[in-house]
Amino acid sequence: MSRPLYQVKAEFFKALAHPARIRILELLSMREHAVSEMLPQVGIEAAHLSQQLSVLRRMNLVVTRKQGSTVIYSLVSPHVAELLAVARRILTEVLATQVDLLDGLRAAEDTPTR
Repeated sequence: MSRPLYQVKAEFFKALAHPARIRILELLSMREHAVSEMLPQVGIEAAHLSQQLSVLRRMNLVVTRKQGSTVIYSLVSPHVAELLAVARRILTEVLATQVDLLDGLRAAEDTPTR
């Protein structure tokens, strides 16, 4: 019996629900990277980076290829980069709304009450 699509989607988003994995995907959205290139930019230990890359591989979000003894990672699809861009736009809109609300609250503080 197959799983419902909403459950598969939840598992997909759960795979994204880690700051290191998001950072890895952001880096790979720009271009492919070797692990050694990602380490300083992700800012975690090599073993932890390997774990996070493993999660992304299991979810089929990244693929690897060998170049000599170096393993090169890339996104499995450009749609992953698009998803990150859409998430950024959503967050920008949400935060802009919150800034407007904060500005309104501050303006109300400046207005004397009767």
